[in-house]
Amino acid sequence: MQALISQVEKAYALGNSDYKKGNLLEAKAQFDRAVDLMLTSGIDIKSTPQLQDEFDRIIDGINGLEMEALKQGNGFAPKTEPTPADVATDVTFEVDPNIVAKAKTDLATTKSDLPLVVNDYVAAYINFFANTQRGHNTLLHSFQRAGRYKAMIQRVMSEEGMPQDLIYLAVAESGFQPRAVNAKSHAGGMWQFMPRGNYGLTRNSYVDERFDPEKSTRAYARYMKYIYAQLGDWYLSMAGYDWGTGNVQRAVQKTGYADFWELYKRNNLPAETKNYVPEILAAIIIANHPTQYGFDDITLDPPVLTDTVTINYPADLRLVSDLVGAPVDELVALNPSLLRLTTPPDMQFDLHLPAGSAALFQQRIASIPTSKRNSWRYHRVVPEDTIASIARTYRVQPGDLAAANDMRESDKLEGVESLVVPVPPAASPSAHTVYYTTRRGDTLVSVADRFGVSLSKLRRWNKLSATGVKVEAGRRLHVAEPTASSRGASRRRHGSAAKGTRSREIASTSEPSHESTSSAKSSKGATHSSKAKKSTSSGAHSSQSHKHSSHPTSSSQKQK
Repeated sequence: MQALISQVEKAYALGNSDYKKGNLLEAKAQFDRAVDLMLTSGIDIKSTPQLQDEFDRIIDGINGLEMEALKQGNGFAPKTEPTPADVATDVTFEVDPNIVAKAKTDLATTKSDLPLVVNDYVAAYINFFANTQRGHNTLLHSFQRAGRYKAMIQRVMSEEGMPQDLIYLAVAESGFQPRAVNAKSHAGGMWQFMPRGNYGLTRNSYVDERFDPEKSTRAYARYMKYIYAQLGDWYLSMAGYDWGTGNVQRAVQKTGYADFWELYKRNNLPAETKNYVPEILAAIIIANHPTQYGFDDITLDPPVLTDTVTINYPADLRLVSDLVGAPVDELVALNPSLLRLTTPPDMQFDLHLPAGSAALFQQRIASIPTSKRNSWRYHRVVPEDTIASIARTYRVQPGDLAAANDMRESDKLEGVESLVVPVPPAASPSAHTVYYTTRRGDTLVSVADRFGVSLSKLRRWNKLSATGVKVEAGRRLHVAEPTASSRGASRRRHGSAAKGTRSREIASTSEPSHESTSSAKSSKGATHSSKAKKSTSSGAHSSQSHKHSSHPTSSSQKQK
């Protein structure tokens, strides 16, 4: 047991070191390893006080660091910049008449498919963005980042029949940062959807499509279409997107005014929503006349160009990096919806690769058995390589490396361009029955995520309803597949384990950071790699807890 604790401590220390250096991906991998070492040790944690203390300490430490990381971005992900809305909280409304006059003149030549107006409120934001360093720089960076996604957003808006200038809501929502997360409300992504809601966006412990630029943009376009159908006015629809359609409708009913500016003047809107619409209108006007407001230094970021392959198996991004020759960080940036360093099992996933690399990926991935793509690696041979040196690099046995490539351990590597490397996967939970006793705050999705199983399997193993994720504290759950069903197995669901079977119980822990998961497929690889041949080809601003929380089923339901 002491050896296990030493291994856990080492993994945690390495993760902590990586975290302090800002290497968040590496930190997450080490923290995951520390937890997995304990969960898969075969030792009953709950009945071993020393191990229970270690488990609780590690989990508490990891959760604390992840909450700190959430303040900087999407958990263990790169930091995001403040949005223009974040920095505009101190805008004053002592408006320069010259700004108002200039903006009204520019309005006459502004092309927009949204109705535009210039009043003191809009002019105040134009002044802030044009004449303060903080406002100017933040809006400038938003405009620059827009270059990455502008063409895609315009295409989606056109396909959905929505006004093109709705793109500028992303200025207020995220500053065009697909991984923006509001640390208070947990709204996330370029369009700041809340974690729960029926938007047609998948969210589990592997994938959060709120962070997928194109899928979230399409969800945003369709949702705005829904809101506009309810409210019939674009300014009210923008307010509804920020505050909630039902809230806006009640404000209209209370005052009798279906007009955003009247609701503004009568203080029937929260402060954030009051600011939301004028800052978007200001951004539209400035975007149409950038040089007249001091934005003559805008250089748009180049558009994100990718190849996309749709896969239905778990693939480690480190393997993908090996295959296409792109850094892992680049792959993470191209796949912002991916929450782990592996693609999800049991579902299709659109894997975005550097432009021009799809064919190379497909060619090389074919050398890795499907069931091994979540752990194996691909190594390009260099002149000084030997089977022994490559084995040392990846910490595998030379004999296993040779066998995976249909070679002998003594073989030379002259003429061999690449090898597949049989890196074993992280240990899985014991095949014997494993139990977990839930604690306050647990849900079915958090338990599924903690033990690396799918929500559907967790429900099936425990005879639970196919709907709902709540679970009462103190419930004893199967978290690994029970032994084969039999009359004796049926009795075991109501009593002790039958003779001849082993069971162990995993101690309860604090709630994990993700919400659901899917288990890795256990099918064996049907092919074996042959000796490699030479290749022929080389947020977050809202503090309102209802931010984008659900797709309303009635006009009075909260939207955000």
